[in-house]
Amino acid sequence: MGDESGSQRDRRAAERIARRARTVPRSLGLTLVSALLPGAGLIIGGRRKLGAFVLTLTLGLVGLGVYVGLTRRDEVLAAAVVPSRLLVTSVVIGAIALAWILVIVGSHRLLRPATAAPAGRAVGALLVGMLCFAIAAPAAVAVQSVLAQRDLVENVFVSQGESKSATRPTTVNVKDPWENRPRLNLLLLGGDDAKDRVGVRTDTVIVASIDTRTGDTALISMPRQLTFMPFPKDSPLRRFYPNGFGKEGLSLEGRLEWMLTAMYQNIPAAHPGILGPSDNEGADVLKQSVGEAVGLELDYYLQVNLQGFDQIVDALGGITVNVNERVAMGGVSSSHIPPSDWIEAGPKQHLDGYHALWFARGRYGAADDQRQIRQRCAIKGIVDAADPRTLATKYQAIARAGKNLLRTDIPQELLPALIQLAMRVKGGTVSNISLDVSKLKLKYLHPDYEGLRATVAAALEPKPEAPITSAPPSTPSTETPKKLLRPATGKITPPPPTEDLEDACAYRPAGDQPN
Repeated sequence: MGDESGSQRDRRAAERIARRARTVPRSLGLTLVSALLPGAGLIIGGRRKLGAFVLTLTLGLVGLGVYVGLTRRDEVLAAAVVPSRLLVTSVVIGAIALAWILVIVGSHRLLRPATAAPAGRAVGALLVGMLCFAIAAPAAVAVQSVLAQRDLVENVFVSQGESKSATRPTTVNVKDPWENRPRLNLLLLGGDDAKDRVGVRTDTVIVASIDTRTGDTALISMPRQLTFMPFPKDSPLRRFYPNGFGKEGLSLEGRLEWMLTAMYQNIPAAHPGILGPSDNEGADVLKQSVGEAVGLELDYYLQVNLQGFDQIVDALGGITVNVNERVAMGGVSSSHIPPSDWIEAGPKQHLDGYHALWFARGRYGAADDQRQIRQRCAIKGIVDAADPRTLATKYQAIARAGKNLLRTDIPQELLPALIQLAMRVKGGTVSNISLDVSKLKLKYLHPDYEGLRATVAAALEPKPEAPITSAPPSTPSTETPKKLLRPATGKITPPPPTEDLEDACAYRPAGDQPN
């Protein structure tokens, strides 16, 4: 016992001698090494056992992080949309930052000279403070971003059991929701609830049909002035509108309340609760009617409040678009009230939120199809702007804007699979299904919805795979999954032209500009 005590006294004495011999610059250097690689400074400074433990723990955590990042990428992305995991992640980030700071402070206290002058101690304290701040600040930002993501998920996406929808799929295989589901069909709504309007008008109605295998996405823009929009045979609304939502013998002004743009508000007001429990009756009405019009079963909706559209664009740092013709900011064509300003034509214009909103919705002197093209290009601009660097540096602002901007019936449970699908969409092709306005009579009182269904079915027809040269070519199956595409007609309809948005949004200035 006496020998052991003597050994300990000798070790402590040797440490005191080493500390007296250690200079201030050397101790500062060792502290910096401990900050960059926790434990290394302790080993160099003679505290080998403690340093080896800290270094081993550090390298183990780094190795685990690299392994998870390289081999468990899907699980990491899935965790980013699960509120409970996000909360755990924020706690882990805070704990790691605190432990790192404690290692720096402890290393400096163990490694600083015992006989350092007050000035030397002050310099050491300043260095330790700077190092701790360099760790605490990014960690605080990371925790805030994680909690902002958690807040966004909890506010926008509600779990299946806690939300009500009359039209979304009732049973979903959360582990593999795309099993036996070649396409995911989403209804994108732009609700314009400006201060000078009563209620909400959906001026933007777009169907996005996503190939769940490749991520290739086809967009179908629905003209907002469509009348006599149909309903499925099994819909309760079919009893009230057997020929579609419309009315004969009305003036052009009278038709406004019977157009697609008015259905979101007018039908729930006239028939509250007719479709069953719903958190958004207007969206459920449109999912049924638009789905019947295009021949698709629409799975979920995503509604954007256009009055908050500028916030999400500003949060992204703006979007870049080609402006092929000057776009009016304000103005009323029917009343001959000129716009207050214009977005001038030009290639690769970087627009802030205010100008991007007018780019997407400006209608003075422009036809609906022109607005629809601009809206699709605005969507493409947002997708392009949402690169990893922007998301990493501006995520808190994006999350705050998104929380007030979005409504959806997509349940929380589906988000992990949707994140993986979104990565495929980012790398896939986004195209537009061109609709022949004249042939389909889309501007008439009774549009040709049968022809519209045939057009969409032909555009989404699975492309036959090239036959293998070593075997005789087989006739590809052209059967369309009944769950996704309803039978349109018995006619043979050639596939309509589809246009890649890269081409549709390219800079091709028009000759005569509106004024």
